[in-house]
Amino acid sequence: MRKLDHYVMRTVGGAMLLVMLVVLSLDLIFAFIAELEDARNDYQTLQALLYVFMTLPRRIYDYLPLGAFMGCLVGLGAMASASELTVIRAAGVSIRRIVWSAMKPTLAFVLVGVLIGEYVAPPAERMAQSQKAVALGAGQNIALASGIWHREGDTFIHLNAVQPNGVLYGVSLFRYGEDRWLASATFAERAIYQGDHWVLQTVTTTRLSEQGTELETAIQQRWDSGLSPDVLSVLIVKPENLSMSGLFTYASYLDQQGLRSATYWLAFWKKTLMPLGTAVMVLVAISFIFGPLRSVTMGFRVFTGLIVGLLFKYMQDLLGPMSLVFGFNPILAILLPIAISAVAGFTLMRRAG
Repeated sequence: MRKLDHYVMRTVGGAMLLVMLVVLSLDLIFAFIAELEDARNDYQTLQALLYVFMTLPRRIYDYLPLGAFMGCLVGLGAMASASELTVIRAAGVSIRRIVWSAMKPTLAFVLVGVLIGEYVAPPAERMAQSQKAVALGAGQNIALASGIWHREGDTFIHLNAVQPNGVLYGVSLFRYGEDRWLASATFAERAIYQGDHWVLQTVTTTRLSEQGTELETAIQQRWDSGLSPDVLSVLIVKPENLSMSGLFTYASYLDQQGLRSATYWLAFWKKTLMPLGTAVMVLVAISFIFGPLRSVTMGFRVFTGLIVGLLFKYMQDLLGPMSLVFGFNPILAILLPIAISAVAGFTLMRRAG
């Protein structure tokens, strides 16, 4: 029986790796082509290739649920087409044991995904984004399209690039008065963190009043801010590309500042429940093999798997923004597609049994 368990595990695990290899290869090719469209200044072909390589951990994390789902569908589907599942069941192996054997490589995938998403992908993504912004000329342009915005009190802050070592490029500070009119606009080429404050370098400040405008320049200028490099390292990447600990920390910080944090809580719950969602999708794939897709061609299985996987993804992508607009708990937007898939999987498995 152990040999049969290992055989199912090897077949399913190998199919998952093959699916990941194919999907990632295509994604990297298209990503590199897309990056070449941004080539300018110091950001050329070699830098674009390096950027794509540094974002590889994030791409692996993004495609792990799809790889596990499609790999299980392909692996078990190939065994069903070769009548191997029929032979295994005739040998006295229950469907429950086959399901558990197929779930073991899924659990390994989930564990790898959690480790990558928590410890590898976020720092690699931060470094990739900051290096790209600097290569595009972050210190020379007042506002890059790839920069980030933040509000602190009556000041709106725009940063072109944030490096992990506590150096900012292209810092723009827009301060507003009590009458909500722009009082001053400051631009600094760089800012360096000094423990409890920032030092702006090559600073230009424009002050606006009823009497007119006044222009000031300075080589250095102190900037007191509650933003630290740890907080800014969270801001530089999209919420869905942050670690769970980083999302929790920054969402709590936004709550303390009285700012909207629902987007980060949504990303936090999506990452937290990713293992459960992956396991449920694999259960759905197994139920398909023992149910409606038992005797169809491999191409039809792949097509069906893509449709089901996209429906699951789009359902979460649709309910997530709905939770932000209508104000219901973001965790419900993540749990509802998982619950629907789990009910469908268990129902099909009971019929197959």
